[in-house]
Amino acid sequence: MTSLLIAALVLIVMGVAYQQGLSRSRMLAGAGRLHSRPQYHGALVALWATVPLLFVLALWGLASGALSTWYLAGLMPAEIASGPDRVAAMQRVVNLASGFGVSGEPADWETTAAASLAGFERTLRIAAVALGALLAVGGLLRARRRLTLRTRARNQVERAVQALLILCSVIAIFTTLGIVVSLVFETLRFFAMVSPGEFFFGTVWQPRYTTTGTEAAGGYGMLPLLVGTLMIAAVAMLVAIPVGLMTAIWLTQYAAPRLRNTIKPMIEILAGIPTIVYGFFALVTVGPFLSRIGDALGVSINATSALTAGIVMGIMIIPFISSLSDDIIRQVPRAMRDGSLGLGATKSETIRKVIFPAALPGIVGAILLAVSRAIGETMIVVLAAGNAPILRFNPFEATSTFTVTIVAALTGDSDFASPQSLVAFALGLTLFVLTLMLNIGALAIVRRYREQYE
Repeated sequence: MTSLLIAALVLIVMGVAYQQGLSRSRMLAGAGRLHSRPQYHGALVALWATVPLLFVLALWGLASGALSTWYLAGLMPAEIASGPDRVAAMQRVVNLASGFGVSGEPADWETTAAASLAGFERTLRIAAVALGALLAVGGLLRARRRLTLRTRARNQVERAVQALLILCSVIAIFTTLGIVVSLVFETLRFFAMVSPGEFFFGTVWQPRYTTTGTEAAGGYGMLPLLVGTLMIAAVAMLVAIPVGLMTAIWLTQYAAPRLRNTIKPMIEILAGIPTIVYGFFALVTVGPFLSRIGDALGVSINATSALTAGIVMGIMIIPFISSLSDDIIRQVPRAMRDGSLGLGATKSETIRKVIFPAALPGIVGAILLAVSRAIGETMIVVLAAGNAPILRFNPFEATSTFTVTIVAALTGDSDFASPQSLVAFALGLTLFVLTLMLNIGALAIVRRYREQYE
């Protein structure tokens, strides 16, 4: 039974339960006044039927891996189960049971164990679905029978929805905490090998591999990466902010409705283009074009440089600023605009002195989103920036960023015990703190202007 069939079963149970609760409430409505609308009764019965099913399926999803491992351990020959190749042998059997190929000719015991494991997993899946369906039917019948005129179905459904929202919030919070904790622990391991002072204030980035893999050799100064990241992001913002804001102002204040409805989707298409395509465009078209312009002006501009990556990245994030700013400007109360025009201000004065200041908190948020997108971009920088982690402030030369270096550190055979691999976690934590500082600064700006205009 595939995941698609299980999802279809859940939807069918939910739909049938909802219809049963709806029909039951309508029957009760003929005898008096319902406390809640029939839709809430249907939703309540659907909850009672679906939650047990989802609980059993979730429990099966969490426990099936451990049960399969336990079952497979009993199928392995004793000499292999206690040998050093136990994990590799188990993975071969799992691959055979899942239908994936393995290298070489499988042994007879592997084929037999794979068939037994596939049957065990199939039986376990069917048992979980059958138990969940049985509990769902029981919950449906129990909830339908307990429905009365005074059943507070709306209150119960709203409490369930509130609990679901709280659960989603808690999951998001703990996911963020988990990411931060994992970064912190691995970063502390890195700082046990490399001095924090050398990492944060060093000007040379040149990690060298050693024979032991646990000794730090070379330079691990992150300042070249920090300067490269900020320089590319600054170039991107110099391109995206003026173009995006002017586009949003023109679309909301000057463009005719039909023209706006045509141009805005065309601009938003830029956000749907894969970043690898932007990187290829920067490498093949923009970089050589800027290099030729530099030659004509007598300025040395590398085809792969911070300028190339920043310009293309700015083009990519124009829709982030223009679309969000467009929606924010359109939410400014029309009374403010009409009042300014009624007092004799021109349209441009109204935009500069009324509309733009009133929409500034939202615009700052849009710009912050664009900055975070620029700082975290990888593919454009990989192809267009040159990957040269050298401390320099010339945007016409090649550079590197945090994200490119993280990819390079984690590419290939990484044992996560050497400083060459652990440095990726230190860079990731630094990038997280940098983004957090941007958020705090933006919130301070938003709070200041909200106090002024609300």
